[in-house]
Amino acid sequence: MELDERKCKILQAIIKTYLETGEPVGSRTISKLPDLNLSSATIRNEMADLEELGYIIQPHTSAGRIPSDAGYRLYVDQMMAEKALERNDEEEGKEKEHDALLAKVDRLETLLQQVAKVLAYNTNYATMVTAPNYKNTNVKFIQLSQVDETQLLAVIVVEGNVIKNKMIKVTEPLANDELLKFNVLLNSFLTGLSLQDINLELIQTMKQQAGERAALLEYIFEGVMDAVRSAEELEVYTSGANNILKYPELYDATKAGALLEVLEEKKALNNLMESTENDTTDNQYGIQVYIGDETPLKTTNDCSIVTATYELEEGVRGKIGIIGPKRMDYDKVVTTLKNLTNELDTIFKNKT
Repeated sequence: MELDERKCKILQAIIKTYLETGEPVGSRTISKLPDLNLSSATIRNEMADLEELGYIIQPHTSAGRIPSDAGYRLYVDQMMAEKALERNDEEEGKEKEHDALLAKVDRLETLLQQVAKVLAYNTNYATMVTAPNYKNTNVKFIQLSQVDETQLLAVIVVEGNVIKNKMIKVTEPLANDELLKFNVLLNSFLTGLSLQDINLELIQTMKQQAGERAALLEYIFEGVMDAVRSAEELEVYTSGANNILKYPELYDATKAGALLEVLEEKKALNNLMESTENDTTDNQYGIQVYIGDETPLKTTNDCSIVTATYELEEGVRGKIGIIGPKRMDYDKVVTTLKNLTNELDTIFKNKT
């Protein structure tokens, strides 16, 4: 049902007041707002209609009302529609703290860790940032080096210039000419290939080329493949988990414990971020808002999650997620993510 203007204003007033206070909102509080100019009786009647329509609910301990998930959803959809009308080059709202955050860094990992920390500090919510998700990663370069008599260091560069290091134990040291032969062999056969391209026939040919060192080559090969596989795993950087405990509605032993476990467990975070990976959106910043039961994991259904997509290069994307109470400051979060993805895009374009 489409709400009339008065109901929309009252619902918006309830939500904004609740976002600020965290306390159920009564008709008397709303009647004091200067831009409404409505009596408490009129507001009570409208609030009764809004409750019947499912946009607000009444906690059993209070005469005031709080927004339902449907109320939050209507509020967020209206806010996102308004933002879609803003000019794309309107950047007055950029926060100065991002200037220090997004100074150029040599390592992508360092930059993404900084993003997670500063977002948590600026928003007072928990944050999650995924490294770019590479699928069917192609090998670009392999370098074996002797660390000591029993260890080799394999440095593998894969698509997107992601570097993975792998320590490989050996039973005896390799002569320089043997090390060179292994480097030439690995690069000759594996450069440009993904894990899916490597088959038993190729491995057998490589072992034949290695001759009497075939067993050692197979061992080194497995170490290199482990490193390539790790490049395809979704890496998640987090910050601000303790911020969740600042909100009374989440400060429940069961709720908080389950939520903190999600924020600490890599597997749960991977599931959370991957479950939003294929979601599509009409806005150019790839921003999605999940409220309550819309969130991908059962343990986060008392929260809201806002995600944005950044692009390292064409087709290589990562996710930024902010998780907080359902009464989070959606306007600030969406604006912050929009500005941040703009700045990340600028950084990555300048690096290429």
